[in-house]
Amino acid sequence: MDCPETATALLCKDAFMRSSESTPGDAWPHDMQITVDDRPRVLMELLWAREAYDLHPAGDELPPPLEDAPRHATAITVSEAVRADWQREWPSIWGAAVEHAGHESDFGAFTELQKTADGSSERAHLLHLMVGPNWRDEVGDDAFDDDSYREWSRRGSNAHNAAYPTALHDNPEYRDLDALIPAWRAGLTKIVTIPCRGEFARKISTKALLATHVTREISDSYRRALACFA
Repeated sequence: MDCPETATALLCKDAFMRSSESTPGDAWPHDMQITVDDRPRVLMELLWAREAYDLHPAGDELPPPLEDAPRHATAITVSEAVRADWQREWPSIWGAAVEHAGHESDFGAFTELQKTADGSSERAHLLHLMVGPNWRDEVGDDAFDDDSYREWSRRGSNAHNAAYPTALHDNPEYRDLDALIPAWRAGLTKIVTIPCRGEFARKISTKALLATHVTREISDSYRRALACFA
């Protein structure tokens, strides 16, 4: 299914890795399903806004800076008072968005969404439930109508597509399967990655792990992250 870059794209961009039946020589448990969300739009918008608007929020366990720093946003004028408000609100919205990202996608809600009329209050309500807490609700869409955001998103999408594994066995989950299986048995079913610098990983629910792309790409750091569940 083709997915536009909209709120519903969060659902259909998830990559499911599961062996439907046991295969001789394949160590992947036949009943193990892991969801990898490596383009979490809401989290990426928050990360872009933090740097593009030069915000310096304070708080515990906030993510590192982006690997690919965006240009400063210039499409709208943001006063120092507004910037201070955004900076103060950013950590709480980030925390709520991360918590939402740690839940499994509700495909029943996606089915119900398709039954609603464009512009209806029912559709708006379902979209809000599906997307969860996000920066656009706080500051408006105009903050993202900026060349900085478009350029940064395009670079990230191109880099993601270029690096995407062409075979299932090339995934980090297969590479570190002996570390993944104990984490899955301890409850892990979803991995959310963000394009930030260095090693960073947090258990964000009883079933989900948040990690940087770099953490997942390097075996030693990924194993340390998976150990949060073991």
